Amino acid sequence: MGDNVVVSNMELERLFSMKGGKGEASYANNSQAQAIHAKSMLHLLKEALDGVELHAPDIPFVVVDLGCSCGSNTINVMDVIVEHIIKRYEALGRNPPEFSAFFTDLPRNDFNTLFQLLPPMANYGNSMEECLAANNHRCYFAAGVPGSFYRRLFPAKSVDFFHSAFSLHWLSQVPESVEDKRSNAYNKGRVFTHGASEITTNAYKKQFQTDLAGFLTSRSIEMKSKGTMFLVCLGRTSVDPTDQGGAGLLFGTHFQDAWDDLVQEGLITNEKRDDFNIPVYAPSLQDFKEVVEADGSFSINKLEVFKGGSPLVVNQPDDASEVGRALANSCRSVAGVLVDAHIGDKLSEELFLRVEKRGTNHGKELLEKLQFFHIVASLSFVQ
Repeated sequence: MGDNVVVSNMELERLFSMKGGKGEASYANNSQAQAIHAKSMLHLLKEALDGVELHAPDIPFVVVDLGCSCGSNTINVMDVIVEHIIKRYEALGRNPPEFSAFFTDLPRNDFNTLFQLLPPMANYGNSMEECLAANNHRCYFAAGVPGSFYRRLFPAKSVDFFHSAFSLHWLSQVPESVEDKRSNAYNKGRVFTHGASEITTNAYKKQFQTDLAGFLTSRSIEMKSKGTMFLVCLGRTSVDPTDQGGAGLLFGTHFQDAWDDLVQEGLITNEKRDDFNIPVYAPSLQDFKEVVEADGSFSINKLEVFKGGSPLVVNQPDDASEVGRALANSCRSVAGVLVDAHIGDKLSEELFLRVEKRGTNHGKELLEKLQFFHIVASLSFVQ
């Protein structure tokens, strides 16, 4: 990307993705924390899967991962889902159906890296038991689907189970009022909503709830009768929306300070910083519940806040430089594409070097205080 490219909200969907490839700052190499958090929630996922209605084996069972990104986490969770449903069929003495798995994300997602990680298909001419026993093989047909999950992605009544983890906190756009200098919600001096004014944060909340409503409407059309969804997104424990919890510490402290460093050093202007905003909102349980209940298409089986832990995975916690590097890579793996587009590759490199330096200077504090909480929702389609 060239220097000084301003990303409009209309362009966000076409531009945004986790950082692709397999480099040091790639999502594939910086999603270990998400893997750990997902593993700790597997019992909740399996509870949701136990509520899915099993149909005749001559009809394929369709599973969708919404916001799959490009690492191995989505493949691991798909294996869990398919194997659990197969075991449910076998426990009833019934033959399992064939499985179709769809991996969906925005068009700029690195589907090539994802498909390179995808294990080969097992021989479906064999029994399902042989399929499961085949090491390093998958028991489902796979396809990628590019597009925003805030709109329709699949035919009506075609999907049995939707899964989405660590994605719904990403908004479809930065709220327009937040970027409007004439608005009271203009997020002057900040690149995230953490610690911002109540008016600014309410604009983020409204955008989140509008997006989630669109998400639920689309899924209610696409889901088969008595289908189920298992959703996980960043959440917060505070009732105060200006306190964004772990997301706030990730994007609203050292990341924010690094932007301020660039301004103070004369590398970018105040206006350039103020024109950048992270399109993330960590909802409360109430924020989430209000939208589900207003939609009315889904019953709530489970809705809770789950402590996921730190987003930083380090081998030597006492090595402050490793903690700083992990912080910079974590921020860069999820927001680097947006930063690159806004200020260019060279200044982006300077920014994340400052994030790393600041993280190194606060290594112990980061490991203690930077903790993620997640909203976990199991929803069943009732219409």
